[in-house]
Amino acid sequence: MQKYNVSKSSYFYAIGLSYKKADADIRGHFSLSEEGKLALLNQAKENNIESLVVTSTCNRTEIYGFAQHPFQLIKLLCDNTRGTVEEFQEVAYIYKNKEAISHMFRVGSGLDSQILGDFEIISQLKISAKLSRKHGLLNPFSERLINAVIQASKRIKNETEISSGATSVSFASVQYIFNEVEDITNKNILLFGTGKIGRNTCENLVKHTKNEHITLINRTKTKAEQIAGKFNLLVKDYSNLQEEITASDILIVATGAQRPTIDKHIIQSNKPLLILDLSIPKNVDENVLELEGVKLVHLDHLSQITDRTLEARKQHIPSAEAIIEEVKEEFNGWLETRKFAPTIKALKHKLNDFATAELDTQRKKISDFNESQAEIISNNIIQKITNHFAHHLKDDDVSTDESLELIKKVFQLEPSTKNV
Repeated sequence: MQKYNVSKSSYFYAIGLSYKKADADIRGHFSLSEEGKLALLNQAKENNIESLVVTSTCNRTEIYGFAQHPFQLIKLLCDNTRGTVEEFQEVAYIYKNKEAISHMFRVGSGLDSQILGDFEIISQLKISAKLSRKHGLLNPFSERLINAVIQASKRIKNETEISSGATSVSFASVQYIFNEVEDITNKNILLFGTGKIGRNTCENLVKHTKNEHITLINRTKTKAEQIAGKFNLLVKDYSNLQEEITASDILIVATGAQRPTIDKHIIQSNKPLLILDLSIPKNVDENVLELEGVKLVHLDHLSQITDRTLEARKQHIPSAEAIIEEVKEEFNGWLETRKFAPTIKALKHKLNDFATAELDTQRKKISDFNESQAEIISNNIIQKITNHFAHHLKDDDVSTDESLELIKKVFQLEPSTKNV
């Protein structure tokens, strides 16, 4: 990657772990809270990492960044989570350069999601890129790549039917409730936690169950009130959690805590209770299963539930992949121009030096020398010449490396080593 002049470091990496090889417990070890992300970004700056984007969702934790060696990024992850290097080595993946670029495209386009066509990850990538930019950790390469992935994701969503029907974990949870619970309209449902999955689950519950007995609880009550106001639902204080669980038939937990927030001691009722844990790390202690009547279902199980349209969606994978290749080709075209940008810049400087020297000569020879007109003409000629060379270097029929060497030799150039 160094030849493209996109970074001071040699390689672009994607390192991380996902639902494919890491179960919920291991993913929980590597889950990053908002504070953890900030600590990781600050450590990256201290370690002179130039560009880095980190995402952490219920299905995956990943770092995309430049480094001399992937261990630099792995260490950042392990230093800021409960995960160890040994655990990482067992379940993780490391992609380099072109493979890392391709991986980001597949992830951002929903092709690598736990439920095919789930596009929630693209919003996570946008938020992560914005955070990196705020901390000065997003170089032009990473920004351009993120934008290309967003473009591909948008086209796939609009031009294919890979996301036809509901595809998210939040919908799968509601589908599970429909399949397992009779008379859902009259059941008492408690939603504890109002993060993104919690909000989406709430919306799906209201839309599909017509249930008017849904209560929201969040540690920060104002957040729950904002969501409840949208759907006209009931909100209770966090201090009422135990009594609300006692009154519930279904408990959905979607908090962002790093440790279990629900265990057997908080459940005082003997009546049947279905608990859906949509959190990573797990937020419901498995000791609740010691209680009679309690059924616990975790996110990984819900993700295996597919609606009847999933097979139809799979047929659109080739179309989605074709869009990715098209957008990726445009990105690679831009990337290739970074390869010769320093030489073109140096050529322009050299031609400007020629023009300045010639203008000085003519200024001394011609008494009524027209300064402004001469500068306009010389600038236009220089732009035309540099554009001509740039178009030549973009031509697929020429050897870019050989042409660059020839240009450098003819014009005796010393291209700027500054990254472009």
